[in-house]
Amino acid sequence: MKKNKYKLLAVMLVAIVALAACSNGTNETSTTEVTTELNTIPTTETTEAPTEPEIEKINVVSTLFPQYDFARTIGGAYVDVTLVLPPGVESHSYEPTPKEVIGIMESDLFLYTNIAMEPWAEELIKNIDVSKTQVVDLSSEIDLLENDHDHAHEEDEDDHEEGAYDPHYWTTPQNAMIMAREIENALSTLKPEYADVFKSNVAALISELESLDEEIINAVEKMSSKTIISGGHFAFGYFAHAYGLEHVSPYIGFSPDAEPTPQKIASLIKTIEASKTKAIFYEELINPKVANVLAEETGAKMLLLHGAHNLSKEELESGITYIQIMYGNLERLKEGLGYNE
Repeated sequence: MKKNKYKLLAVMLVAIVALAACSNGTNETSTTEVTTELNTIPTTETTEAPTEPEIEKINVVSTLFPQYDFARTIGGAYVDVTLVLPPGVESHSYEPTPKEVIGIMESDLFLYTNIAMEPWAEELIKNIDVSKTQVVDLSSEIDLLENDHDHAHEEDEDDHEEGAYDPHYWTTPQNAMIMAREIENALSTLKPEYADVFKSNVAALISELESLDEEIINAVEKMSSKTIISGGHFAFGYFAHAYGLEHVSPYIGFSPDAEPTPQKIASLIKTIEASKTKAIFYEELINPKVANVLAEETGAKMLLLHGAHNLSKEELESGITYIQIMYGNLERLKEGLGYNE
């Protein structure tokens, strides 16, 4: 009986051990399988969000600063605008380098002032492939004024060598508006899908030009003098005509190489002294040697009247605009012509 009891106990122990062994084996296998499965789970790779396709910008080349400024303002992110004139270079006698000519011919849009201002453009335009480059003469919709060669009210027989029309039409806000609309039309023709953007931008620009025009009108009414005396090649004929001002200069025409005669300078000194003129205006980027003489002889103050043909390197880097230049001119005209608030 006792033996049978021990036998039964031994069988039970063997069964328990076997069961435990089976249990341990199952756990090891399960852990191995889980570990293997974890190791085979693919890692999720991080991918960058798809970028928007790069805008194909309109390649614009302009000859003078005003159209350069208007094009970049109206075109915004959809244009790449190049100014032909290097910073600090006087515009009247400038001719583009071969590299710059190639840049013009490879552009999408070429904006120039007129043949009188850029005589070198005449031959160039003949060789431009107009199926690839749109050419815009921004004077085409402007009422051009006849060239006033007699700035000092004395006319010589050879006074008519410069051309029939004054090329500086951009100096009035009214003409600047016409230029802006022409540029907007050209850009919209090239990229009609962005026409609404161009239209919105030109509307904002024209609104600023209208405000500038109103400010000039109101200021001129309060100026005690209505005569601008310039010691340089006077570029503000359109401005003077638009706002009822007179202008006097000893120079004939607009060539920077021309020199006024001693007689004209002497005559202008007498005019300044007789009229008790407070200021002599000079132009940007040209040595104001004649203005210096006039100021020294009369005691009048020298003030800049910026024609916006081109900018100095510092001005270009500052991001100055045509409108800012013109407001600066207005403040100096107030000072020089006796503004009475």
